[in-house]
Amino acid sequence: MLLFIMGTSCEDKKSSSKDSEQENTATKKDSTPEEKNKAQNDALKKKTGSIIEDQSELIPFLTEYGKNNPETRVRIKTSMGDIEVELFRDTPLHRANFILLVKQDYFNGTMFHRVAEGFVDQGGNSDGYDTPKKRMRIGNYLIPNEASPNHTHVRGAFSAAKYTEQNVSEASSPFEFFIVQAPNGAHHLDGKHTVFGRVTKGMDVVDEINKVPVDKNEWPLSNIYIDVELIK
Repeated sequence: MLLFIMGTSCEDKKSSSKDSEQENTATKKDSTPEEKNKAQNDALKKKTGSIIEDQSELIPFLTEYGKNNPETRVRIKTSMGDIEVELFRDTPLHRANFILLVKQDYFNGTMFHRVAEGFVDQGGNSDGYDTPKKRMRIGNYLIPNEASPNHTHVRGAFSAAKYTEQNVSEASSPFEFFIVQAPNGAHHLDGKHTVFGRVTKGMDVVDEINKVPVDKNEWPLSNIYIDVELIK
């Protein structure tokens, strides 16, 4: 069985610098929901040094965040074309977490860093210093498994990567995702990984990415950078 590994190829040995942030946005009567949410995040970051300080606060934080941020559609932009994804509402923690990362610009500048031919395209990591800094700023946590028989690893499934060691609960990495490219799906992963969305447009791009040359670790020889944005 092939498992997914979340990690970085370099360590962040420097403490991340924090920009000065205003806290009065949330008190404005004419603030938009997005501004209020950003102010809440900024205040929490200033207090704790990260958005999600520890695992114990994860579920209430993401539950509340999901209520305030109901978006379900995102676009993954690459030099090879765009991929549009619908996130499922019945995987609320994974959906809320992904929207949080999009709004925090986490994915911008990361890559499709693993391409397994005839299997999956995996993204959300990079070999640069910015990615571990972003992870430190957002928090160190795992998302509880939300796998469901209603959402299986069919072709085009949008699923969460995970740690492979000491993870008996099959909890998800908050930072990495993969798209099933295999024509017949990858159903041996059902239950072990949480499918929390599906590709609605751009499977031709997924297929083209799946053809690129890779090294022995399945890392593309030419970097495939991504940006992720909300579809409004």
